[in-house]
Amino acid sequence: MDTTKPFSDFSSNACSPSEAAVILDTPDAPVLIDVRKNEAFLECNYTLPGALRRDPLQVAAWGSTVPAAASVLVFCVHGHEVSAGTAQALREQGRHARILEGGIEAWREQGLPLLAKAAGHATRWVTRERPKIDRIACPWLLRSFVDDTAEFFYVPVDQVASAAERESAMPYDVTPQVAKTVFTHVGEQCSFDAFIRHYHLQSDAALMRLADIVRGADTSRLDLSPQSAGLLAVSLGMSQMHANDHSMLETMMPVYDALYAWCRDAVAGQDEKHNWTPQAATP
Repeated sequence: MDTTKPFSDFSSNACSPSEAAVILDTPDAPVLIDVRKNEAFLECNYTLPGALRRDPLQVAAWGSTVPAAASVLVFCVHGHEVSAGTAQALREQGRHARILEGGIEAWREQGLPLLAKAAGHATRWVTRERPKIDRIACPWLLRSFVDDTAEFFYVPVDQVASAAERESAMPYDVTPQVAKTVFTHVGEQCSFDAFIRHYHLQSDAALMRLADIVRGADTSRLDLSPQSAGLLAVSLGMSQMHANDHSMLETMMPVYDALYAWCRDAVAGQDEKHNWTPQAATP
């Protein structure tokens, strides 16, 4: 089979690990979704790099949140009924969905890359203390699109590497001198952009619009989006109000929910305009 074709060109509903390894490393990569049952997911200490985590029993609820333009590749433990049923449900919702042949175990047996996670836990992430923008926006993205039970640690910068090892956590938004990670700034892009690239979420136009807002606020390029200055102001103000980093995180989550909701309306041309003007004074 010609694995240089775009993912959507394949007629089969299954994809071998070797095919998937090639496709996932291209700009046309599908959204990769780990649909192992919760027990199997929790007891395992690895997953596929770039995989979103979703409960296969809830596909009717989350399937509609997958961008309609996206191709999807789902996997379970062995590529049997769990992934097949999930892919079929997604196809019935209008998504182009395929399964990974042999599941994650076939991928592992072929020696393909895996991402370590703590057995018995959700995904874990660690970064520098006193978050403002990127270190809050990234957790929002992770909980909204990757793993809604993801856990986050904020520690002094000189403790990020040791905390990552101790907690089986992935560092993010730190320099290479602090800890090795792919989830950090590259050129003019920020860590939020790195998560979008890694998890193949570029087909979500609303999320890409939010990325402009976050990048503008986080890198002091307020010309990137009119909303960036507002996000910067709110983030700095909230940081003054919350000395506890997790309190800051939980307080800001609804702010990003609201921004994303506005972005979805904006890209659909349905954003509400504020056009009120004061009435002329009555003589």
